[in-house]
Amino acid sequence: MATVSLYRKYRSQTFGDLIGQDHVIKTLQNGIDRGRIAHAYLFTGPRGTGKTSTARLLAKALCATDGPTSTPREDDPICMEIAAGNFIDVIELDAASESGVDDVRERIVEVAEYRPMVARYKVFIIDEVHDLSTKAFDALLKTIEEPPEHLIFILATTEYHKVPPTIRSRCQKYEFHRATVSDLVGRLQYVAEQEKVEIEPAAVSAIARMADGGFRDALTLLEQAILTTEDRITLQQVYDQLGLVREEDTDRLLLGIKRNEIPTIIQTLESVVRLGRDPRSILESAMHRLSELTRASFQLDTGLDPTRDAALFDTAANLGRDVILKLRGQFAEAHRDIRDVTIPRIWLEAELVRMAGELAAPAAPANTAAASVPVKPAPAVVPAKPAPVAKAPEITEPVVEKPVPVVEETPVEVPMATTDEPEPEAPIPTETTELDPWQRVLAAIPDAAKAHRIKLQNSRLIKDGGSYLQVELALPFHLDWFKEKPQRVGYLVDVAKSALGREVRLDLEAGKRQAPAIQDDGAVELPLEGKRLEQLAREIFGIDPPRDEP
Repeated sequence: MATVSLYRKYRSQTFGDLIGQDHVIKTLQNGIDRGRIAHAYLFTGPRGTGKTSTARLLAKALCATDGPTSTPREDDPICMEIAAGNFIDVIELDAASESGVDDVRERIVEVAEYRPMVARYKVFIIDEVHDLSTKAFDALLKTIEEPPEHLIFILATTEYHKVPPTIRSRCQKYEFHRATVSDLVGRLQYVAEQEKVEIEPAAVSAIARMADGGFRDALTLLEQAILTTEDRITLQQVYDQLGLVREEDTDRLLLGIKRNEIPTIIQTLESVVRLGRDPRSILESAMHRLSELTRASFQLDTGLDPTRDAALFDTAANLGRDVILKLRGQFAEAHRDIRDVTIPRIWLEAELVRMAGELAAPAAPANTAAASVPVKPAPAVVPAKPAPVAKAPEITEPVVEKPVPVVEETPVEVPMATTDEPEPEAPIPTETTELDPWQRVLAAIPDAAKAHRIKLQNSRLIKDGGSYLQVELALPFHLDWFKEKPQRVGYLVDVAKSALGREVRLDLEAGKRQAPAIQDDGAVELPLEGKRLEQLAREIFGIDPPRDEP
């Protein structure tokens, strides 16, 4: 006989056993105690948060022998039958496998008109209701809209937006939340004690974090960990089981990126890959670690044991808050892009090296900008001395008015010649560079991002709204290039935040340029492309358009 899985064995049997959903339980119990029972309920939320368990608990409360009651007895015969899934007046339907209109008509519509055989209510529990077909929803709508007094629907879904509005508007909606790490840790420790399994606190925390707020996922991972050991579950066993990277290796990788230590990055990556960790799991481990480091950098509760907290806060202090936040965005982009990579290991190595280079790159523009500031006043001081050299008053004795403008023109041209020399690097004057935030963003784009530099040529700032910058690009296809991949705009936003020192959003729009035309001298205003280029070429060379063949 097959053993019962832990998530089924320790399914909540009373409202008091349900953890992390107090807002739902309190509302349901108040409604039952006051006699305000709805004819349709809609439970929505992530997987493994207790939606189906709560549906069965609600069915127990409504159908109990002494019900409806908010505190049904566990030893009640009807409640025991419902828990076993054998009660005749509680009908469960899995919409994932029974989604057709015929299933709804046979299981629900045709049965709904009959009164319950034992209990006061006939309860229909439809799990994953969003998987029903359109016709099935149409067949179900009339019954939900005007159900008999003895009929109650409990719908559960993980994708609320896929449920038609006509169904949603006729149900009481209850949102289930993801469990906190502390809630999951407490539940895992309770189950481990009941199963007489010894487990390290660090291993419990690792399983709780990987469950991502789902009780069912947490118990499934614990069950797998129990099968891999005979005496005591350790943190290393959990890492090996889940395919994760050790926190020490992840911290070494992150610090190597921050310090631009390429040998450390390559050697750490090679040692981790040698242990059998694939590139995707490396990225996931880094993302989980960066999430913990973010909480530590903002002095939030990490949910970890004190011994691991010390190492976590030390790493967060060495990385710095700005680096942690920037790496979170970069690793998220890498995790998304790795799906389309044919050689993930080599690609990941290059990506980590690129991250290290980008973190080190902003220092170069900052230094050049800082160095250029004291150099700028030099031209203003130097021409101050040659100005009196051309002594206008001595020459102007015979004729006063004519020599004066001639003498004044020469000192004006001298400083202009001297200030033109450093200008190729920044064609905009010093005053506008300091006042225009968009020019500061353009100057902060590293040389490695050549594509961004090309697409942003001749772009200009339209409006600085404080929390956003409205920027006009030179040409429409430059805007199309940014829209093609959202991470290109995300990278530009990161550069803007670093350059301006504040949170900012970028609103990009296409430039309003006129179509290219032939000038009087025969010159053509570029760029041209597509049919416009072909038409212009035919007009210049006198070539007739091709005729359709008969």
